[in-house]
Amino acid sequence: MAKKVDDGSYDGSQIQVLEGLEPVRKRPGMYIGSTGYDGVHHLIKEIADNSIDEAIAGYATRVDVRILEDGGITITDDGRGIPVDKHAKTGLSTLETVLTVLHAGGKFGGGGYKVSSGLHGVGSSVVNALSTKMVAEVVQKGQLYRIEFAQGATVSPLKKVGKTDRPTGTTVTFYPDPTIFKETVTFDYKWVVNYLRHQSYLTKGIYTSVYDERTKERQAFYFEGGIRSYVKHLNIGKEVVSDSIFYVERQVEDSMVEVAVQYNDTYIETVKPFANNVLTPDGGTHLVGFRTAMTRTINDYARKNSLLKEKEDNLSGDDIREGLTAIILVKLPDPQFEGQTKNKLGNPEVRRYVEQVMNEYFSYYLEENPDVAKKIVGKALLAARARKAARAARDNVLRKGALDGMGLPGKLWDCSSKSPSDSEIYIVEGNSAAGSAKEGRDNKTQAILPLRGKVLNTERARLDKMFANKEIVAMIQAFGVGIGDAFDINGLRYHKIVIMTDADVDGSHIATLLLTFFFRYMKEIVEGGYIYLAKPPLYSINRGQKKQYVYDESTLEREIDSLIADRKARGVAIDDTDDRNKQAGITVSRFKGLGEMDAEQLWETTMNPENRVLIQVKVEDAERADAVFTKLMGDDVSLRKNFIQAEAKNVKLEELDI
Repeated sequence: MAKKVDDGSYDGSQIQVLEGLEPVRKRPGMYIGSTGYDGVHHLIKEIADNSIDEAIAGYATRVDVRILEDGGITITDDGRGIPVDKHAKTGLSTLETVLTVLHAGGKFGGGGYKVSSGLHGVGSSVVNALSTKMVAEVVQKGQLYRIEFAQGATVSPLKKVGKTDRPTGTTVTFYPDPTIFKETVTFDYKWVVNYLRHQSYLTKGIYTSVYDERTKERQAFYFEGGIRSYVKHLNIGKEVVSDSIFYVERQVEDSMVEVAVQYNDTYIETVKPFANNVLTPDGGTHLVGFRTAMTRTINDYARKNSLLKEKEDNLSGDDIREGLTAIILVKLPDPQFEGQTKNKLGNPEVRRYVEQVMNEYFSYYLEENPDVAKKIVGKALLAARARKAARAARDNVLRKGALDGMGLPGKLWDCSSKSPSDSEIYIVEGNSAAGSAKEGRDNKTQAILPLRGKVLNTERARLDKMFANKEIVAMIQAFGVGIGDAFDINGLRYHKIVIMTDADVDGSHIATLLLTFFFRYMKEIVEGGYIYLAKPPLYSINRGQKKQYVYDESTLEREIDSLIADRKARGVAIDDTDDRNKQAGITVSRFKGLGEMDAEQLWETTMNPENRVLIQVKVEDAERADAVFTKLMGDDVSLRKNFIQAEAKNVKLEELDI
């Protein structure tokens, strides 16, 4: 039992009181999620969202972002301009109050905003606190006002600068503090482009632009169609069931419901729910209402028009959502998000609002477009039959819980560890390489699963077809997470799944096929950071008894240059007519594939945690990843050819020593 000690030293002097914006600088992660790449870019979102809120409210028509050459960023809108009059409660100007006081803003009722993406009103002041410098300029009635801050403290009070041609608007410039954001303070142009594109889709009629002073790149967006244009964008490269896009926008009580729907011929559901322009990746009440209404409405239509036989079961939600692309956007005065990260909407009344609108207007759409309706129902019926076939096949091959040895004799060489965090599985191309991997591995923590040839392209395959593929089934069994409606990430038996293929075209193709399977059917594994690509060496450099492994051409050339220079510096006579390898005093061997390596070499170069190079697979932009897989693995050859020609020069891999 612990011994209680009281030395009398615990008093009020030991209680720290953080004033003003000090709490933000003390615990930045509480306010912006992280102090890495994501956190730096979240600062942009906090300021730009305020400008977007002005547009949502009908007071602004454009938002312009400028990435400055000196490391800062400027965000400008033509909205009403943050008020500059004296605030009754703080005694400061309203502008200074908004930028220096937590929980001060126009998002708490009282007529500032009927709808906003802000939850707690902390955004602008948090950005100020985490910036070495922030400058805010406001135009009110043709007069320009300016105020400057450093790390949240006012260094240049609000002053009237003079007249300007702009009637109203707000401009905020800030510089992220490198003592807070130690990983990076460099803004990513592509991140800004993607953010503004999405905001333009979600706020129809708004003009957004970004200009990067560093590279002189510029891009602008304007979508009169709003979320209809968004759905069309998501379906690029996919065969749509109909060019017709269902769209509805209706006010229900004090909220607005806006939905766009279009089906394609894939087997993947792409539904993005937003609340006040904030993506809610974990869904919420608006998504529940949408799904409930879609299932009910399509089943009702199918029954009414005898597309479902009397004895047939109703179509399930999964059947109906196969190939569905939809955007759900609700705008409401008091959004209740779960947590500051706003991943899920919790307002119970929103479910009723969305259900009501979809039940009525999607029913009208089906009745008015019978050809489209029949295609949608027909696609769902095919999905239902495939689901039943897949369930029967799955019942024959899937295990519940840990491996029981069923279906995998001689296929999987498992590790002895039962701790997923310590366990890793190598998916190895070819029996020869797998044999070397088995002999060379650490059998306590490393499992080996050999693959024969190229696996099924799952971009164009339903579950029933996958269950007929032995390689796919072997992976499903080995990982322990199931698939489809039986998928459970908690069953994952290995926290590193390493794809180990030859460093050639065929090896890259196999890796791409595997990544397609993971992204389409085990996405949570990818998003969790459990997938890695092994990078075997291309060359070995031999100097007498010494051997060095080299992983790419450029490194090989640098090593040879260094060795030649070193020999010259030591006075060794170099014959410039000799080839470079001889000048360097080495022999270079090229590995054609993993199968050429013996167990010791494979362990030393590719499997030993002390030496190996693994590339972690991450999903930084799910929409872009979806589009890439559609282009690379889909049926449209021209899309694939154009993509490869355009992107070949940009290919690079992030190397992580793990």
